[in-house]
Amino acid sequence: MTIHHHHHPYMTIHDFKSHSHLGWDNSLKPIAEVDSGQTITYEITESSGGQFTKNSTSEDVLGLDFGKVNPVSGPIYIKGAEPGDTLEIEMLDFRQLDWGWTAIIPGFGLLADDFKEPAIKTFDLTRRNTTEFLDGIDLFIKPFPGTIGVALPEPGNHSVVPPGKNGGNMDIRHLTRGTKLYLPVWVEGALFSIGDTHAAQGDGEVCGTAIEASMETTVRFKLHKGKSIAEPQYDIPGPPTPEADSKGYYVTTGHGEDLMEASRNAIRYMIEHLIYTYGMSKQEAYMLCSITVDLRISEIVDAPNWLVSAFLPKAIFR
Repeated sequence: MTIHHHHHPYMTIHDFKSHSHLGWDNSLKPIAEVDSGQTITYEITESSGGQFTKNSTSEDVLGLDFGKVNPVSGPIYIKGAEPGDTLEIEMLDFRQLDWGWTAIIPGFGLLADDFKEPAIKTFDLTRRNTTEFLDGIDLFIKPFPGTIGVALPEPGNHSVVPPGKNGGNMDIRHLTRGTKLYLPVWVEGALFSIGDTHAAQGDGEVCGTAIEASMETTVRFKLHKGKSIAEPQYDIPGPPTPEADSKGYYVTTGHGEDLMEASRNAIRYMIEHLIYTYGMSKQEAYMLCSITVDLRISEIVDAPNWLVSAFLPKAIFR
């Protein structure tokens, strides 16, 4: 790791393995200290923590050690940050994408009851703007960090798998270049960490994984003293999905007495549509939903049923 002098605005965190941790724990020793306004570049390893390679098979998925997934780089101590402040993280750049993976992991994901068999698909990400899913289907590469957060005020180690009031594994696909994320500060120094970088994802990440990919991620910190928020907020600089919006959408809907059931139904019908229209396998369709279909709440007021729509961008089909 190169630590430049504190007055210099740039720092790079190399060697992800020795500067990463699993779980949120406010007793962890910071790997670096930065000032408000400082920029850091991280060399982030994909969420399997190096357990998968571009040649991995479904056998490797079965052997996945869940205790080692979703490592994050950090924590970083932001000078002057105190509980009640807000930490702004501006997404500056995502580079060095090489390959990525999407997997169906038994017991995990929105339709875990429907998909009991493991599967994995790998992607070539060297083309920059798009990656091929199947012949004739090109997905837009829109990199962002899936996990980004600060330490919690409660002592002990807290799982990095679910999101919380500190951010964490939010999988917000809109944290792409130019977006500013605002996190509430819960402990002195904030203790910021980042990881789980994704090359592409749909709103919902329904199969449990996005296109998981290692990459260089550059962010800039800004501390807002005395400004308090209860949970994360973010500011997007422009239209979030112009590439996907360009050709319209095919949309399936699902209703249910809760949003989970409505979401499951919308995705089940989208999977049926993809199999029928494009001849793909059930597993391929489920993965495609995870990495390019957006779930949207259409209505949440007409009891006893709520409605969820699943948006499939037609622009991905050549």
